[in-house]
Amino acid sequence: MGEAIGQSLVMAVGVALSPMPIIAVVLLLTTAGARRNGPAFVVGRLTGLAVIGVIVLAIAGPAVVSDQGQPATWVTWLKLVLGILLLLVAAQQFAGRPAADAEPTMPNWLQSIDRFGAARSLGTGAALTGLNPKNFLLAVSAGTAIAQTGIPGVQQAVAYGVFALIGTLSVGAPVVFYLAMGDKSATTLAAVKDWMGRHNAVIMSVVCLVIGVKLIGDFVSGLGV
Repeated sequence: MGEAIGQSLVMAVGVALSPMPIIAVVLLLTTAGARRNGPAFVVGRLTGLAVIGVIVLAIAGPAVVSDQGQPATWVTWLKLVLGILLLLVAAQQFAGRPAADAEPTMPNWLQSIDRFGAARSLGTGAALTGLNPKNFLLAVSAGTAIAQTGIPGVQQAVAYGVFALIGTLSVGAPVVFYLAMGDKSATTLAAVKDWMGRHNAVIMSVVCLVIGVKLIGDFVSGLGV
């Protein structure tokens, strides 16, 4: 199981380094229902990752290992496809980055976040995970990498659970900080939000570039060339 966790660790860090969910959860912690909305968002993020994991492990688990005990050929090619897709996301994010002296444009739905309740916060957390191309590709990559190790299904689920928890740390930490510090956390959380908002595109492009190159490297290694 240690190998499975190790294989998915880079992808977990990539999921955690997602500026938009961090910005969203910080804004939720400024709402009237912060003590409900923040934890609900974290649960939503875990739910989004869990849904992807269940689907990927159910499909890939029985099929990623060949009769000789080696990774199936299609898994190697899947890494190439996922790597290329991540490079495309990296290029898109970098090309769309704001100018150095320009204010970053935030999604329109963030303007209504002060009216969110716990249910909508949970749904937003799940959507920003499952519907985000980078997070979706990384979760699929992690699930496939875990299944590829050939460990029993229960251990695969535990390994993916570790991946999901690490991927959720970045949104869980502000919530824990807020619950511990209360209103005293406002200045620090605002600074984090502003920094993430300004560097959102660059962070996304670097993360996608690094992991995309890694997956393509795994593809080359898998071919034995």
